[in-house]
Amino acid sequence: MDDSKYNELDEELLLRPILKTGKWFYISCAILFSIAMFAVWVWYHQWSTGLGVTGMNRPVFWGIYITNFVFFIGISHAGTLISAILRLCQAEWRRAITRAAEVITVLVLFFGVFNIIVDLGRPDRALNVLKHGQFRSPLLWDVTSISIYLTASSTYLLLPLIPDIALLRERKTRLRWLYRLLSFGWTGTDKQKHRLEKAISVMAILVIPIAISVHTVVSWVFGMTVQPMWHSTIFGPYFVVGAIYSGMAALLVAMALIRKLYHLERYIKEIHFNNLGKLLLVFTLLWFYFTFTEYLTTFYGSEPTHMTVFYSKLTGHFAPEFWVMVLCCFLIPLAVLVRKKTRTAAGCVVASIAITIGMWLERFTIVVPTLVNPRLPYPRGIYHPTWVEWSITAGCFAFFILLYMAFTKIFPIVSIWEIKEGRESSVSETADRVKTYLPT
Repeated sequence: MDDSKYNELDEELLLRPILKTGKWFYISCAILFSIAMFAVWVWYHQWSTGLGVTGMNRPVFWGIYITNFVFFIGISHAGTLISAILRLCQAEWRRAITRAAEVITVLVLFFGVFNIIVDLGRPDRALNVLKHGQFRSPLLWDVTSISIYLTASSTYLLLPLIPDIALLRERKTRLRWLYRLLSFGWTGTDKQKHRLEKAISVMAILVIPIAISVHTVVSWVFGMTVQPMWHSTIFGPYFVVGAIYSGMAALLVAMALIRKLYHLERYIKEIHFNNLGKLLLVFTLLWFYFTFTEYLTTFYGSEPTHMTVFYSKLTGHFAPEFWVMVLCCFLIPLAVLVRKKTRTAAGCVVASIAITIGMWLERFTIVVPTLVNPRLPYPRGIYHPTWVEWSITAGCFAFFILLYMAFTKIFPIVSIWEIKEGRESSVSETADRVKTYLPT
């Protein structure tokens, strides 16, 4: 089959999720929307009643909401780092998965910020950070870095979408007016292609340091305090590694669902899961290294306030959460990903689900045990999340999935023009590139 026939088949298969929608899609959307709307009502109940309906108290002023904030910001690294690094390295197998990753980045950032708003008893006062903020506060560093990150990630998502939006513009759809607006007059000339490739390359370079700085700054919100087991120089790289780790896990789960539900096995293949599974294995070992180092230095230092938090995790009240975290973040992924036989699509999904659970628990065991055992002269705290916190958390996950599903019905979740470009030129370009590596 020649390239033109392949291109026609690609368009037909990759546009099918947009042009045809089954009843189960609407049923799923209705369920997810109901969960999200219930969470909105619960938030209104919390807002009108006060934070007393949550499990937060003095001294435990942060709980599940801040855990969710760190977790969602971490997942956002799926798109920027994975997509940008693979693009810059000219990894040809990236073409079918980059957009799925980039969409995760943009969407989850909103839910990370939303959990900060929910955590406030007076959300209207959040604007005071912009009106009266001072850069001496790491909280303002957070606001600045996340705002820049959201702008850069949204641009990095939109640019590769333009050729596919122009393709949809020529179809008779209800959203043709939107496609006409977002295609920015794209006609596919050589000059436009050159400018687009250059802009994508520039953004790919820019988003990498921005993404790294974001989760480093998130870690400084904790590390710049003198609270036990927060005041640590390792928190910056530790949080960045954890963010990439959880982001890749979320991407693999999304890939598996897209592949199964939209029948895209022709594009999202076992090789994609195998390659990302290898990367996930590397970050499994990196995560264990940083975790082991963090707890070893705490144990060796034996400072009383730190040891109180240390033992509350290993043998005390938070031991179940800690050891489930170790099981999900290290033992299960290592057992699954270390062998090629189990590093399949199904195996990667099992490992990724375990990692997602484990990384949420990791953020919980960072936030809560320290606040329960503060350095300040307060009595030991108690924290038990209430139905309000769990409901809003469930609503965040449901609404994120709903928005992701909606995106797949408006835009191609696999980049059509990149697949076409790969068919036309990647084989010869890769061969030429390999020749430059060989000795003459």
